Amino acid sequence: MALVALAPLAWMASASFMAPGEAGALPPPLLPAHPTLAHYRTLFARAGMGRYLLNSFAIASASTLLSLACNLMAGYAFAKLRFRGRERLFRALLGALVIPAQVAMLPLFLLLKYAGLVNTYAGVVAPALATVFGIFLVRQYARGIPDELLEAARIDGAGEARIFVQIVLPLLRPIIVTLAVFTFLTAWNDFLWPLIVLTGQEHYTLPIALASLSREHAQDTELMMAGSVVTVVPVLVLFLLLQRHYLQGLMLGSLKG
Repeated sequence: MALVALAPLAWMASASFMAPGEAGALPPPLLPAHPTLAHYRTLFARAGMGRYLLNSFAIASASTLLSLACNLMAGYAFAKLRFRGRERLFRALLGALVIPAQVAMLPLFLLLKYAGLVNTYAGVVAPALATVFGIFLVRQYARGIPDELLEAARIDGAGEARIFVQIVLPLLRPIIVTLAVFTFLTAWNDFLWPLIVLTGQEHYTLPIALASLSREHAQDTELMMAGSVVTVVPVLVLFLLLQRHYLQGLMLGSLKG
């Protein structure tokens, strides 16, 4: 089953090095007869793939950092700080999970339009500042932090900000890595929301650029495969490097919940 799942990715990488028209032969060749980098040179020289790659990296990185800041503080507050209406508010947030994200896109787009954020990177990043899933994930993990540890720090005179930065964040390290990887992958692969918000081609991300490329070069299979490789490889490498921490954070979070 693993081979079946990886076969399309392997052929995608192989086809990206084939000569023009070679991938359309019947039966399709598994390996290029004469490997070439011409399609990658075309992507970065004429299709502007380098600009789109930087756009995707900037948006995904900003979304990840800002989302971590908001979700970590909110999740910790719901887990350990006592305030009026905490449980009711958290249940209301969980109820929002059943609402499809597409339903909120129109009012969200109108809000961003009134704020002047359409066709800006900030307009793409804004919806990722805080997510119900991220808050829930951090809350479930933070509930396992001993209350005695926090109370001891308060008795010693530490403020809430210092407790959060020096005590809580180091204990949340596994879930921080998990949430960072999840948020980065989501922002990198997002297609629908950037397509709605970004109207200028110079702001396009890789998924939008790849879709635009498919309309212009529908018959150029090898060029499309090269574009797909450029889109997939960065996040694939990131996930492979951090997969152990990512899975560890998910498992620990589920056990602590």
